[in-house]
Amino acid sequence: MALDSLDVRLLRIFVTIVEAGGFAAAQGELNLSLSTISNHISALESRLGLILCQRGRSGFRLTEEGRAVYEEAKRLFGTIDQFDIRMKGLQHRLNGTLSVGLIDNTLSDPASRLTRVFARMTDEAPEVALSIVTRPPHELLRDVITGELHIAIASFPRTTLGLEYVDLYEETQRFYCGAEHPLFSRDDSTIEIDDIRSYNLIGRSYWNARDLKTFSIANPRATVSDMEAEARLILSGRYLGYLPDHFASRYVSAGLLRPIRPDLFSYRAPFQAAFDKSRAKSGLVPFFVKLLTSEFGVAPSGRSASRLRAGR
Repeated sequence: MALDSLDVRLLRIFVTIVEAGGFAAAQGELNLSLSTISNHISALESRLGLILCQRGRSGFRLTEEGRAVYEEAKRLFGTIDQFDIRMKGLQHRLNGTLSVGLIDNTLSDPASRLTRVFARMTDEAPEVALSIVTRPPHELLRDVITGELHIAIASFPRTTLGLEYVDLYEETQRFYCGAEHPLFSRDDSTIEIDDIRSYNLIGRSYWNARDLKTFSIANPRATVSDMEAEARLILSGRYLGYLPDHFASRYVSAGLLRPIRPDLFSYRAPFQAAFDKSRAKSGLVPFFVKLLTSEFGVAPSGRSASRLRAGR
């Protein structure tokens, strides 16, 4: 079938419903009544000649054909977004230098699509030069505030007033010990919080030991500023600490590390892009943010925040 603008609109409504989890859940985002939403989906089904979903008292459920249409629609919209970004790059002839700050050791995370983002930035704005630095998250926020960096991407231990944040993805952190540590050979069922407290724990300098609050430890025996330093200490067999699971996996496979009580000592660290909206009304930053939201498949709108939360 040849798609027209109405088909594309109906497909966008369908995708929104699927990602919201049903007609009622999508009402707020679509700003449409239930009857209007139902009519739109009926029209799309008639246009495609397919039943896309089951809806009613039993709840919302995609059919096999509906799942296939959803996946194809997502691919279609990704292509449209790429076209839009490319055209804007050509229209505005973006140039200059974009300064991006990252935290260390995210390359092995399959959830991080930054390699693809940088490839698209280079392809779609070839006259833009990139400057990329790697620093602890609190330093990245400081440098965004001072204007040294245009944008920072990390899991931040705290958010800062005056900056905008776009949620990108999450990273799983687990609590590890090395092969030479006394806990390595102990069964998880025999390990409790009190057992952990009796050993050397690692804190992160930008967290001021808040990452160890579960253990009620105010002063860790070691403090680090990055994941590689923490991994070295854990591998020594003398310390315990948190690591991203994707970073630790190679050492786990080699029998050099193991996670301790993942049912108790693990968390999801949200990764965000942070930027100063007052400096990003036009030019490189909005273009790069749109690339991020397109590649990660997240909402493009930023948000301000100042609450303390789990990070790395």
